[in-house]
Amino acid sequence: VQLEESGGGLVQPGGSLRLSCAASGFTFSSAVMRWYRQAPGKARELVATITSNGGSTNYADSVKGRFTISRDNAKNTVYLQMNRLKPEDTAMYYCNAVLYWGKGSLVTVSS
Repeated sequence: VQLEESGGGLVQPGGSLRLSCAASGFTFSSAVMRWYRQAPGKARELVATITSNGGSTNYADSVKGRFTISRDNAKNTVYLQMNRLKPEDTAMYYCNAVLYWGKGSLVTVSS
């Protein structure tokens, strides 16, 4: 099983980024996918969840209305569109499926 995140980087407050997570080694189209994040010195927190067919999503209150999770089952990829980014969104972002984790993609929001 492999989960590989990409798309992180440095962005100014108010900017946008889109994270991608390419999955392989399991039946992606049957898996609930999640994005987590972990800021320095803080616990890992669940950011967003999407069901296997993409029909239902959930978000942490801190990102609701700014972040959008989506998936393309034909490409075995899940995305996290992040808009109106804030400094407090700075964290390592991880893709998760069941017990599997990617290595993370660093998002830094700073002027």
